[in-house]
Amino acid sequence: MILYPAIDIRGGHAVRLVQGDYERETAYDADPVDAAVRWAGEGARFLHVVDLDGAKAGAPRNLEAVRRIAAAVDCPIQVGGGLRDAEAVAAVLDAGAERVVIGTAALRDPGFLDAMLESHGERAVVSVDARDGKVALAGWTEAGEEGVVEAVAELSSRGVPRFLCTAIEVDGTMEGPALDQLSRIAAATKAQVIASGGVGDISDLETLAQEAAPNVEGVIVGRALYERRFTVAQGIEVLAAAN
Repeated sequence: MILYPAIDIRGGHAVRLVQGDYERETAYDADPVDAAVRWAGEGARFLHVVDLDGAKAGAPRNLEAVRRIAAAVDCPIQVGGGLRDAEAVAAVLDAGAERVVIGTAALRDPGFLDAMLESHGERAVVSVDARDGKVALAGWTEAGEEGVVEAVAELSSRGVPRFLCTAIEVDGTMEGPALDQLSRIAAATKAQVIASGGVGDISDLETLAQEAAPNVEGVIVGRALYERRFTVAQGIEVLAAAN
């Protein structure tokens, strides 16, 4: 299982939100490149970058930061936030991303998703984020009606190779991951799944590695790393030992 350190960018800074609430923000690094270099220096195999401004605006807003992060580290990065048309996806890939994370547009525009899967294949990740078991849209600012498990099953049938699934209720809380929901999501697809939300200490990683389905390939961790509950190196070691 891969540990994906998170770098959420808002207003040019590396921040974390609690439960997706833009009013409950904590800033950690004035320059997100500092966070990227720190996580890479501790052994990160992949970084997860979110353009929070872009997610809210519906188009990328921190491309220069993405370029600088990609240039500063040797490990690959995946980037999401406001990727709702082909031009935005191309811009992020041109900025140095290895993967693009597509959220709202994947659910609202089937033709766009099909085109991105055809053009980018394994480089495309679909983000399906859940609040109360329902899909959340538009940077988590809109509540959808579709169940998250049903959404994953439907998208999987169309060839999505990898999902990123966030449990919004626990995201940024460090209260532990939503394992039951993760299990239902993983059972609904044969695609790879990246879990996100709730990791607060090293025991949460141990639990995920031991109990998550085989197709849960990774876990995104943000606040727990920024607050030094454990290091990237320690997290990688625990995940490797559990495997």
